[in-house]
Amino acid sequence: MSELEVGKKVPDFSLPATGDQTISLTSLQGKNVVIYFYPKDSTPGCTTESQNFRDLSDEFAACNTVIIGVSRDGLKSHENFKAKQSLPFDLISDKEEELCKLFDVIKLKKLYGREYMGIERSTFLIDADGVLREEWRKVKVAGHAEAVLDAAKAL
Repeated sequence: MSELEVGKKVPDFSLPATGDQTISLTSLQGKNVVIYFYPKDSTPGCTTESQNFRDLSDEFAACNTVIIGVSRDGLKSHENFKAKQSLPFDLISDKEEELCKLFDVIKLKKLYGREYMGIERSTFLIDADGVLREEWRKVKVAGHAEAVLDAAKAL
């Protein structure tokens, strides 16, 4: 269970990301942060969701908001996915599920009758002071990036 709650400060984290960098929450202080968790690079739903955030990235930037994608894929997979989809934002590799556990997004999933533990598509909006302002769980991709943008504009 996550100890994160809307209205409370998000604990700092530091993880490897695309562009040969490490991203921490403190390094993003002063900006609003959208963290979206997705199951796997280059799968249909994850690609569409990432493209939707990409297409709105200028509008997010205009309201002082940084976008970060997170999955358990490795950096090589992330770099390929980012390049292929022309994503203007970074992707965090969370192989050890550190961030996934902090945000409580690892859930029991079913696919073709097989059960496994995987990332439940989820998005979190953190304000410039590091406080969790909104969370979306069990995300449906259609219209989601727009809903997150509306919430970011309202901050």
